[in-house]
Amino acid sequence: MKLPPLRAVQYFEVVARLNSFSKAAEKLSVTQSAVSHQIRLLEDFLGESLFDRQGRLLQLTPVGQRYYDDVADPLQAIARASHQVREGVSGQLRLAVFSSLAVKWLMPQLSDFRQQHPEIDLALEMFADHPHLSDKLADCFIVDFEPGRNYQYDLLYKEYLYPVCSNKIWQQIKDKPLPDALWDYPLLSVTSLMENDWAQWCKLGGFALPNHVKIHSFSHMLLATEAARYEHGITFLNYYFMNEIDREQLVRIPMHEMPTGDSLYFVYKKHRARQPEILKLGRWLQQISAQEELGN
Repeated sequence: MKLPPLRAVQYFEVVARLNSFSKAAEKLSVTQSAVSHQIRLLEDFLGESLFDRQGRLLQLTPVGQRYYDDVADPLQAIARASHQVREGVSGQLRLAVFSSLAVKWLMPQLSDFRQQHPEIDLALEMFADHPHLSDKLADCFIVDFEPGRNYQYDLLYKEYLYPVCSNKIWQQIKDKPLPDALWDYPLLSVTSLMENDWAQWCKLGGFALPNHVKIHSFSHMLLATEAARYEHGITFLNYYFMNEIDREQLVRIPMHEMPTGDSLYFVYKKHRARQPEILKLGRWLQQISAQEELGN
């Protein structure tokens, strides 16, 4: 089945709705001759006249009226669907975020966003690895990489790690000289953060990691955090994993921080940069990110 020129169908719908070639040209931001040309193309394709023109009087022919009735609603549906893909559904927003970040950082604070912006229906989507930035997954994302040229990205924070331990271990080492007191306990290393994290932390502090220290490796910070909570040793945390529950059960050891070189970004498509829901969410995320760093 051969389709008519879609631009010609669009121009026809506007002319028929406004009942004027000149008003249609103004609406479409084109010349009146361009509108007339598209209508002629459509009439040639259909083999029928769509308008009766008698001087300044313009009206649809019976065929034109039937054609308009058939194409008007589908064209509006296409326009609505295209708008929703580009701009999203008004009042609704889907945010995709690392599962661990959602559980440890975002969920405990989400009620604050809902109180500030009850008009926004925010839905969370979680991923475990680098996501494909697609509207099929979400409208906006929190990721640890800078996206392609079609995306806008706002820096939320640069990651720094600091050592933490359980309250029990802290009571045992708080009056002893640091870092020597740390070496009496296993060090919990997170292999996904950076290579040789404890050795690099020691180098940054200007001292060496003793050879006799036991090091237990974990694939994720969540696992190492739980191990530290159950007094298995000393690990690293960042600002965003140290939530209220952790602060009750874990103690930040007063020693230097270590940058990982990673950052988190709030990411969305450039053509949606002025969407009110995205602007409000972005401001809120930057606000709580700044508060998190100040609070630590």
